[in-house]
Amino acid sequence: MGENINKGVPYYITTAIAYTSGKPHIGNTYEIVLADAIARFKREQGFDVRFQTGTDEHGQKIELKAEEAGITPQQFVDNVAGEIRNIWDMMNTSYDKFVRTTDEYHVKQVQKMFKKMYDKGDIYKGAYEGWYCTPCESFWTDTQLKDGCCPDCGRPVEKAKEEAYFFKMSKYADRLIEHINSHPEFIQPVSRKNEMMNNFLLPGLQDLCVSRTSFKWGIPVDFDDKHVVYVWLDALTNYITGLGYDVDGNSDELYKKYWPADLHLIGKDIIRFHTIYWPIFLMSLDLPLPKQIFGHPWLLMADGKMSKSKGNVLYADTLVDFFGVDAVRYFVLHEMPFENDGSISWELMAERFNSDLANILGNLVSRTVSMTNKYFGGVVENNDVTEDVDNDLIDTILDEVQKAEQKMNALRVADAITEIFNIFRRCNKYIDETMPWVLAKDETKQDRLKTVLYNLTEGITIGASLLYSFMPETSEKILKELNTEKRALWDMDTFGLYPNGNKVSEAPEILFARMDVNELLKKVEELFPKVEEPKAEEVAEEESFEIKHKPNVSFEDFMKLELRVGEVIACEEVPKSKKLLKETIKFGNETRTIVSGIKKWYSAEEMVGKKVMVVCNLEPREIAGIMSEGMIAAAESPDGEMISLMSPDKKDIPAGSEIG
Repeated sequence: MGENINKGVPYYITTAIAYTSGKPHIGNTYEIVLADAIARFKREQGFDVRFQTGTDEHGQKIELKAEEAGITPQQFVDNVAGEIRNIWDMMNTSYDKFVRTTDEYHVKQVQKMFKKMYDKGDIYKGAYEGWYCTPCESFWTDTQLKDGCCPDCGRPVEKAKEEAYFFKMSKYADRLIEHINSHPEFIQPVSRKNEMMNNFLLPGLQDLCVSRTSFKWGIPVDFDDKHVVYVWLDALTNYITGLGYDVDGNSDELYKKYWPADLHLIGKDIIRFHTIYWPIFLMSLDLPLPKQIFGHPWLLMADGKMSKSKGNVLYADTLVDFFGVDAVRYFVLHEMPFENDGSISWELMAERFNSDLANILGNLVSRTVSMTNKYFGGVVENNDVTEDVDNDLIDTILDEVQKAEQKMNALRVADAITEIFNIFRRCNKYIDETMPWVLAKDETKQDRLKTVLYNLTEGITIGASLLYSFMPETSEKILKELNTEKRALWDMDTFGLYPNGNKVSEAPEILFARMDVNELLKKVEELFPKVEEPKAEEVAEEESFEIKHKPNVSFEDFMKLELRVGEVIACEEVPKSKKLLKETIKFGNETRTIVSGIKKWYSAEEMVGKKVMVVCNLEPREIAGIMSEGMIAAAESPDGEMISLMSPDKKDIPAGSEIG
């Protein structure tokens, strides 16, 4: 038997706090389930785990949504935060702290941090000035306007000047670069680190706006109450305020014990804020940096982005109604690769439910318990009548335990689950190899049969104990069927600890009853009817309109344009903007940053991987504080209500190919 070498060692894991603008879909819920699996496994390894999650509750978007709903912003976020917490609880997540950025202790500490940074000279007062577009939350110069309107959305603009505080990001840039280079584990996966270094840090950081005056729903700057704190400075600091950090030096014992965080688990779309802004804020406060930041991929619908108009948005509670909590946990954890996006659909979930959960796992437990009852009245005994096949079974199980732990240490959760299910697969194969029903017919083989059933029971006990971090209720049910306790991870280096002479349950419970996929899809179609596409004649009628041509240009002028195929390798929403996305686009051996007003029609996750037409030789211009180095070409409907990107019909044409 092993030893608990991690006993009492603190381990602090956090999720990104969920934005309280609406109910999270299953892609959002994936993160809390992933964090829970890691937190539970760390506890199984003996660590003293602190697991924090919560909600991000300030900003202009929430202020506007509350106004639309006819309630106060506080009432609005109370409602949504409650719904988010209910979903987290429904998914059986074992968080220790649910922080809210409207909590009084958080508000006070954010104000203190802002003042400390200001007094240190890291924050200074400045101003945005120019033409302001309210829907895009962007300032523009005279030359950037298009026909006197916002160049992104085409709406009217108004002359405005907004006073703001800025953070001197460049002051800490070299120190952060050195830290990233000397701590290769700091940003994971490596592709996220390369993106941050090449696209943001090495080209040079611009100063960051850290306050606003154009709305009120935020934490007031206490020495200048016209301003509210920029949402990212507010939200990111939850990781230390939730531990009781105090700027004045009176921090709680939790902070002293658990900071710096062992793992910030976040979506890849907010990696920049956590790997650049957050470390720099901590440097300004003279605090240690977190040990690791992992930007996980997205869970997408098999037919593309989740969209209410498509009728394909999936929520955790809906899936739980059909499949149960642990089946949903299994699916989102097992189907997500380490680095690339995962895919979800009703068909795929039903297929995994039947093949993995009902067949491989459920059937194994049911057969083993049933045979033990049928042949020996439920009593499990080991008479040590062994054969070579037993040694292979034992070696495989002990090897898979080690592999699963290694995968979890590397945050390869899906791979760890695969290793655990290899234990169940090997047990099923062992049944086929030993054929207990044949042994039962031979009186001289009874001791051998007892050994076979003991080995199966022990193998399932180890597998079910390992499964606890990912499917806790299922693990507990299986162990109850076997009438035994969950095995400690450090005791899984030994095979044969199941109590000799123990008795299993008399009637095995059906863990996962196979489902009729066609019947399931029929129910889904009834509950969530697809939105009908418009008929051809309707489309033709809508598209019949008068075209107003622009003046002719010479062929020579046209040839001055550099049009190329670009591949979107990263994309994220521009903070505080309803309209803008920021794309990182690859052309051959170079990449560029381009800001586009297409958020209404395309999500950030939907853009990644697209090949688009790009005007490469436009003069770079600053949009919402970001230097945009080109323009993506798109078709726009006459009423401005639809935009379609121009994409090559041959998907394998190389990025960088010239269009002409």
